[in-house]
Amino acid sequence: MSWDKLQYFLFVARHGTLARAAQALHVDATTVSRQVSALEEKLGQTLFERAPSGFALTAAGRALVPHAEAMAAAAARIHSANEGGSALSGQLRVSVSEGFGNSFIAPRIATFVTAHPELQIDLVASSGFLNPSRREADMAVLLARPRKGPLITRKLADYSLGLYAPADRHDWHAAAAATPLSRTSIPIVGYVPDILYAPELDYLGEIEPGLRAGVRSSSILAQRRMIAGGAGIGVLPCFLAAGDPALVRLRPDQAISRSFWLALHRDVARQPRIRAFIDWLDAEVHKGRTLLLPE
Repeated sequence: MSWDKLQYFLFVARHGTLARAAQALHVDATTVSRQVSALEEKLGQTLFERAPSGFALTAAGRALVPHAEAMAAAAARIHSANEGGSALSGQLRVSVSEGFGNSFIAPRIATFVTAHPELQIDLVASSGFLNPSRREADMAVLLARPRKGPLITRKLADYSLGLYAPADRHDWHAAAAATPLSRTSIPIVGYVPDILYAPELDYLGEIEPGLRAGVRSSSILAQRRMIAGGAGIGVLPCFLAAGDPALVRLRPDQAISRSFWLALHRDVARQPRIRAFIDWLDAEVHKGRTLLLPE
């Protein structure tokens, strides 16, 4: 079996479209398409369902992925041996929530990048998650433990959320301390309910039953900016608000608890690049535990 053809297959499986796979491989999309079609013809199987939105693995394609991953890992080891070292290489794609990715992982990832300069790292930090079960990402940090799929899962960390207000609105600070928010005219900032991407984000009712947001965004980073800018008060993860002089926490005795869960496909769990990133992330979470769970 030609490793070249399997490599093209693997990049399409990871990236989902010919254009993105071609960009990662530094070739044109026609070459990728030709190689994948040649592999399908050789195997006598359809590996992808073609659609306008991209390429989706068939059952035969999903069965082939772990074998292609094993060959990729072997190729990386051969490359490292030829280079006279044990450097990690290849692609690592991690899907995380927008807030955790932007405010916790991104500021710290330089140490991992420096330690593994040949590794291509994709940090997908967005409102929503890629699915490790469908091999859209190597691993994901989720807001709830997944119950289905060929995944290895465990808790990564607990974290706290609190009620925050703009630091210069002392009238709101006093009103929120003395009066239920529903009886005040203070605008509430929060998520758009009908496009909430995880039920764990529906937490305003834990501040006060029936509390609803009138200033809304699907982005927690936008909510932080709106609160800091004076648009209202709202709930933020403590690690996201920490150290921002434009924000002040209200009702510090009132905390909301949530957890981050690590999920990865069992076929990639033993790959060195996966283990290296998990070890690094565990260490960073341990060092930042007081930020995630302040006293």
